Amino acid sequence: MSTYFPSGKGLEQHRQWFVVDGDGKTVGRLASEVAHILMGKHKPTYTPFLDTGDHVIVINAAKVVFKGNKTDDKIYYHHTGFPGGIKAESARKRLARRPEK
Repeated sequence: MSTYFPSGKGLEQHRQWFVVDGDGKTVGRLASEVAHILMGKHKPTYTPFLDTGDHVIVINAAKVVFKGNKTDDKIYYHHTGFPGGIKAESARKRLARRPEK
């Protein structure tokens, strides 16, 4: 009995577009749902080493919800690449400045 080995041919033709509404959803659950679609785990043809995922558009990203005190307590860090260039920003400031991030 032989093992089925999927090839990566024709994957671009079978991609779909999904629109996800972020209004009232918590950030972590929304991110998990989007990641599930991007990886292609919702498809029966999911293969870990192939890109079987679909495209995702998130609308109302500015209306996501942080539970508890996470808007003030959660800190996002990034580094500019220069010595001493670590930058920190709270979730409240990041959401007000760039809700799509």
